[in-house]
Amino acid sequence: MSIAPPSSKKPRTSKSPSSSSDDIPVPEITSVDYVTLTSHADAFGVDPIPISWGHPDPSIRGPVICTVRHSSQRNAIGAHSGSYCIYTGLAVAAGKLNPEYVPNLKLTSPVFNIGPHASWSDPKKIASIDPFGHLTNQAYGGYLDKGFDIRPTIAVTKAHIDLPETREAVAAGRLVPDGKILMSCGKSIVRKVAVEPVWYLPEIARRFGCTETMLRQSVFRMTNGMYPELITRPDIKIFLPPIGGLTIYIWGDPDTIPDEDIELTCRVHDECNGSDVFGSDICTCRPYLTHAIEECIKTAQRGGAGVVIYFRKEGRSLGEVTKYLVYNTRKRQEGGDSAENYFSCTEQVAGVQDTRFQALMPDPLHFLGVTKIHNFISMSDMKYNAIVNTGIEIVNRVEIPKELVPDDAQVEITAKVFHGYNAGKAYQGIGENELKKTVGREY
Repeated sequence: MSIAPPSSKKPRTSKSPSSSSDDIPVPEITSVDYVTLTSHADAFGVDPIPISWGHPDPSIRGPVICTVRHSSQRNAIGAHSGSYCIYTGLAVAAGKLNPEYVPNLKLTSPVFNIGPHASWSDPKKIASIDPFGHLTNQAYGGYLDKGFDIRPTIAVTKAHIDLPETREAVAAGRLVPDGKILMSCGKSIVRKVAVEPVWYLPEIARRFGCTETMLRQSVFRMTNGMYPELITRPDIKIFLPPIGGLTIYIWGDPDTIPDEDIELTCRVHDECNGSDVFGSDICTCRPYLTHAIEECIKTAQRGGAGVVIYFRKEGRSLGEVTKYLVYNTRKRQEGGDSAENYFSCTEQVAGVQDTRFQALMPDPLHFLGVTKIHNFISMSDMKYNAIVNTGIEIVNRVEIPKELVPDDAQVEITAKVFHGYNAGKAYQGIGENELKKTVGREY
């Protein structure tokens, strides 16, 4: 494997190609026999396909090109599949995947329609996902026909979901099967949208109150220099970060979501593997999630829609290892696991209480065309404020029912309400005395 030799310089493309195949350039196929350590703006052979983030016409906006086959025409930093891109490298190394393979996308188009919405052309509303990421075949078929390797960053499908809590709700009479939203066996019918992150760096920087240069340098530094093009390619404004994406689950008719007169129930949920999958009782994550699903089903049966957005932000985006280290600190500290020291234990281990921030969180809501949420199944003020600050109205905030909070999770719920989470009607009156006396078991 050798370093790529300089290519002859071509005239740089000055504007986004239109949908006409005659305006789409010929793809330059990069050989896999050599690797470029980094690239530089205005260097020989560098001619990225222009992209005008925020333009409502996808053919003028341009496709996000971040595959390895078009290094000179690539207009994004990073790689597809988020953190899973490393496994792609392993598959190539093991001889199981041809690095020149191009996926067959003929049967992958969305099974239901989303958008376009006015929010798609507003970077202040969408800057962390590509709103055209599910329309690769439709919007960029001309590029595919010419031989460009363009990958979807959003996939849209349907499924049946079978949860024991939903079956229990049917048995208890809280949910009534209708054969359309909820089957007699307890399975619910949903539409699902998987989304990989695609960042428009100028707007990401604005939301975090820093310069684009500071953002690029900080990510470069804290990833130990994984992405030198963050420094050497200021002309490329798109970044596919190696982080988890999100999944949108929709009960009911997605076409009703933008209609403010039709009821919409929504929960934005951050991944908690221990609780969501395995039922750990130290937190309220799974019971709050399944309660939200129950409310989404009810809303859909009333003619509205229910939406759960599931972010891969394990352990407040600090990761599961850090999360378990915090658990040990909580359980072993003097006086045991206490609501009074709930947040300080995280900061003691991680140096910060939370790295989810929420500045990017409302983007998938705007992708769906949401302008009004009638029932927001969340007590988080951070999430509430982030959503309403982008222009979405929230009518009702729904707290988790007290009977769903596990005994060992009383530490969490007490600490959160005391420190500003919305108490609703169920958790009024939590003061300093309650904070001090609420403790969890040893392990």
